[in-house]
Amino acid sequence: MSTLKLKSKHRPFCFSVKGHVKMFRLALTVTSMTFFIISQAPEPYIVITGFEVTIIFFFIILYMFRLDRIINCIFWPLLDIINSVVTAIFMMTVSVLAMIPETTIYLVLGGVFGLLVVVCSIADATLMYRKLLFNPSGPYQKSAIHDKI
Repeated sequence: MSTLKLKSKHRPFCFSVKGHVKMFRLALTVTSMTFFIISQAPEPYIVITGFEVTIIFFFIILYMFRLDRIINCIFWPLLDIINSVVTAIFMMTVSVLAMIPETTIYLVLGGVFGLLVVVCSIADATLMYRKLLFNPSGPYQKSAIHDKI
């Protein structure tokens, strides 16, 4: 009985490391937003985390249905890296500001989960950057100097 093994190139997004990191990031962001809503945090905290949930969900849908291959007029990996860096900056700011006054335990928990989102965002950006380095696409292709001679 032979088993069919998928190559890593043909592995679905949900079963890849990038997929797991992005879904874990979504779960942490939703948890952080939930704690901010329960603690009745200031509106910008809830709005920023809600906006991040929407964007992360968009990227997950984009990669699950392989729309990044269909809509090729946008360079999606670079956009994903920029989104991860901006998310890390915003969530770091919101999380630190949420933990400074320590008014309720839920607000502090929202800040802690926000810091975990920052770690996942940095990991996500690193994975996407590695993809750009190892699989260059577009007009620029890395080649050795001795190939030109």
